[in-house]
Amino acid sequence: MDRRAWRDGVAGVPIIPRGAPSEGPPLPAWLSWSSGKDSAFALEAVRRSGRFVVRALLTTLTETFGRVSMHGVREELLDRQAAALGLPLVKVLLPYPCPNERYEQEMARVLARARAEGVRHVVFGDLFLEEIRRYRVARMAEAGMEAVFPLWKEPTDRLARRMIAEGLRARLSCVDPRLLPRDRAGRLFDAEFLATLPPGVDPCGENGEFHTFVTHAPSFRAPVEVTVGEVVERDGFVFADLLPS
Repeated sequence: MDRRAWRDGVAGVPIIPRGAPSEGPPLPAWLSWSSGKDSAFALEAVRRSGRFVVRALLTTLTETFGRVSMHGVREELLDRQAAALGLPLVKVLLPYPCPNERYEQEMARVLARARAEGVRHVVFGDLFLEEIRRYRVARMAEAGMEAVFPLWKEPTDRLARRMIAEGLRARLSCVDPRLLPRDRAGRLFDAEFLATLPPGVDPCGENGEFHTFVTHAPSFRAPVEVTVGEVVERDGFVFADLLPS
């Protein structure tokens, strides 16, 4: 991605925060890391842009289960991803269930740490959901931070294919059985998966149809190998228990 495309964004949507110089040294940032493909590809985008240097990965975990929130991925696998990227992890531990007020309190506490370390930007892998973007921008502003969206409004069919073509490898860790067959949990996110998606399912799962765990990306020093364990249904979603191998 060239600097002009990065500065102007996709479809005219700016993705560099106001006040960020078009040239100059890269700005320190944290990256919101879900363990999935969108956050992994957002990291690739900011590294290629040269406008930001990611200092840490920020992840929420459900402390009760020791797993990444929503994705259901084991904390050990999250740690292995961070090691493969050579980046420190900032973990936000949340109870189950977690009221939104508690979530916001914990995030505010962690973002205060980021500011104390000289970080003013957080990178997100969101793609097109306007309500989520507005929420993130507002919460970041309250903390004196700015949100960055390097993948914003890129057509998701094209984006999904580009992820695969550029070497990203992932497995589905969670599916919504109302929108995808249960047996998709645990399978590879690959060209065959995209070709067999039911009508109306977003190729990147941006509407919550599925979540992924990245086993390899261009920035990984080595793959994070997994095997697929038990598949269970909980809270209306189907989770594949990915195991270190």
